Amino acid sequence: MDLTILYRGPLASCDYDCPYCPFAKRRDTTAQLRSDRAALHRFTTWAGEQREDRLSVLFTPWGEGLVRSWYRRALVELSHRPHIQRVAIQTNLSWRTEWLEEADRDTVALWCTYHPGQTPHDRFLDKARQLTSLGVRFSVGVVGLPEHLEPARRLREELPERVYLWVNAAEGHTYSDEQAAEWTALDPLFPFSRHPHRSAGLPCRTGESVISVDGDGAVRRCHFVRSELGNLYDGSYRTALLPRPCPLTECDCHIGYVHLETLPLYDVFAGGVLERVPQMLPDRDLLPVISARRPV
Repeated sequence: MDLTILYRGPLASCDYDCPYCPFAKRRDTTAQLRSDRAALHRFTTWAGEQREDRLSVLFTPWGEGLVRSWYRRALVELSHRPHIQRVAIQTNLSWRTEWLEEADRDTVALWCTYHPGQTPHDRFLDKARQLTSLGVRFSVGVVGLPEHLEPARRLREELPERVYLWVNAAEGHTYSDEQAAEWTALDPLFPFSRHPHRSAGLPCRTGESVISVDGDGAVRRCHFVRSELGNLYDGSYRTALLPRPCPLTECDCHIGYVHLETLPLYDVFAGGVLERVPQMLPDRDLLPVISARRPV
């Protein structure tokens, strides 16, 4: 089967301290870093040795993973495994890019977030251009706060046209139609992020072909549903993989709602779901309909 895994280990340290970030930032102790490294090694070994399934892996650390050598090594190693279709990670792009020359560029990919105020514009743009030169698949994006609008516009103007720039609606922030139109001019898919999506009782790929795994190997359908389906390392999760409706009232995070079967995002991001690279953008005539949706 084709199985997508979202892996999140115990790492929580980051070289940035964004005030709007919902992830709790802290400075990990040496012992905590060792624990994260061991957990990632265990997962990478398991994934590399799989022969039953074709895997796609997205690392979604609470902090910044690619400033740690073990995350860079994991992406390189997994990118060369023939049964790994895609290996990607969410990152702030604050690190040197040369190590990506060792990765299989047909398999590795990056989901990059630009944080104005945490890194100079020119430095981030230079890193993006390096990724383009290396032939790495990637997207870049920003959190849709008012103070980020002009930096995002400047970034859009200077990025290669083929690089998709996404915008995440800021948590707890509402957008007037005029404000939403400004962000949609940068990201035609912003209407999907503007409002939470009703999900209760609706079919979702999570728990069937998409799972979430933590550092201990506990398998859940996604990051947002806490009930466990089993454990990755003893194989107990496999019998729990089946179609099931979403138990939550709504879903407001891209890594969750992208898997809702009631949304067209698997067609939009065909081949690039994990790294958030669209194959096509929706007809703009449909965007007002999508944007008008309200949470239930």
